[in-house]
Order: sequence, then structure tokens, then C-alpha cells
Amino acid sequence: MARTPLIAGNWKMNLDHLQAVAFVQKLHWTLKDAGHEHGSVEVAVFPPYTDLRTVQTLLDADKIPFALGAQDLSMHDAGAYTGEISGAFLSKLACRYVIIGHSERREYHHETDEIVAAKVQAALRHGLVPVICVGETLEQREESGPTAVSVAQLQVALEGVPADADIVVAYEPVWAIGTGQVASPEQAQEVCAAVRQVVADKLGADAAARTRVLYGGSVKSGNIASFMREPDVDGALVGGASLVADEFAAIIRYQKHVGV
Repeated sequence: MARTPLIAGNWKMNLDHLQAVAFVQKLHWTLKDAGHEHGSVEVAVFPPYTDLRTVQTLLDADKIPFALGAQDLSMHDAGAYTGEISGAFLSKLACRYVIIGHSERREYHHETDEIVAAKVQAALRHGLVPVICVGETLEQREESGPTAVSVAQLQVALEGVPADADIVVAYEPVWAIGTGQVASPEQAQEVCAAVRQVVADKLGADAAARTRVLYGGSVKSGNIASFMREPDVDGALVGGASLVADEFAAIIRYQKHVGV
């Protein structure tokens, strides 16, 4: 089954809503000037909450073919949860995706595997595609091996998920996020293959065949093509490099790189 590659830009806590407009416009123009074929790769941007309405309006008005995503959501649909954002709100903003279980949420906000699973259910209730993040620290890798942590995290996250659900899984080795260290393509493939097997075991072979598995962790235009050659790597969740329009455009255009 052919899986459309997904290149997703996680802006984290960067760019206000005015900067977001300028960035999205520049990215769109850069891709257009380069003759990028938008059907060949799906592009998604994940701005901060305060930018979502502005970016949504821009994408609609200028007919920019980027998908919109949020960086997190509440496990609750409504109620007395100050500062939380419901999946219902994100749906009304035409968000297609939402990142769940990013390592920064797990570390800084103490999100457990069970909280991640509850947020996956919340996303699905509101028609959002969860981008489920898994990955190990260097200590965990040395103690348990390269795949054990990601497999265990995803097994919990997929509890109760229907077989026909649309999900994305992002493997981000914590030791490679923002450190300049990068997993080798072979290391990424090993974990992404194990992750796909979890999807097969939990949701069935058809789900495993259609589910996109992304790699994240110091992804740049100079290394993206090597990852995309691997059979179980279907795209990238890009952090810092997604904030530089020319660099992010080059990552999106990985198919045009010399030697691919």
C-alpha cells in the first residue's frame, strides 16, 4: 500500500501569530518557486495555540495546501480545566492533526503512558488524527535496547483504538532531539519497523500497511533523504529546522535531492 510521505513541522513555543503569517507565506512561495508537486508529499504545520486561527485563515484564503495541526490537547472535552484545550475546539479550527505524547510533554509535564492513551481517545472522538510520539532516552536505550521503550509506549497508547482509526506514529529518540546527535537511518528503521509491528498486532495488517511512521530528532535537509530511503520511514517530525523556511522547504523537497 502506497503511503503518502508526511513532513510535519513542530514549531514548539516559537513564532507569534504575526510571525506565523510571514513564515507560512514564505514557505509557500519557496515551494511554489521551486516547482514543488504538493501531491507528492503532505506538509503539516503545528503552530502554538495562539497562532492556529490566524494560520487557518491564511491557509483557507490563499488556498495553501498545508495541513494544520496542534501541539497537544486535553483528555477532557469540556469543563473546569483552566488552560486546557479541547479537541472540539481544534476540530472547529479545521485542525487535521494533533501531536500527543511528545517527549517534552512526557518529561516536563509528567505525562504518563496512560495520559497519552486518554489523549489519543480524545483526539479520535473529535475527528483528529493523533501523531503519537514514542522514543527512548540514552539511558533507556542502554538498559533496555533500541526498541523496548517505543514498543511499550505505543502498546499502551493504542489500547481501545479501533482498527480503522487514522493515526500517525512518530519515533523520536530523546537523545537525538535538539542535540545535534542523529540516529542512523538503520537505527531509525529498526525502531520504525518494530513500531509498525505493534500497529499490526493491535489494529491488524491493513492498519499497519496504511499507518505512516515518522522519524524525528535533529532532522535536516542534509540527512532527510537517507531516512526516507528506509522502507518503514514515511516522513519526519521536524523541530528546529521547521522554523527556517528555506531549510524546511528543502526537507519537504527531499525527493529532488541529488542521489535520492
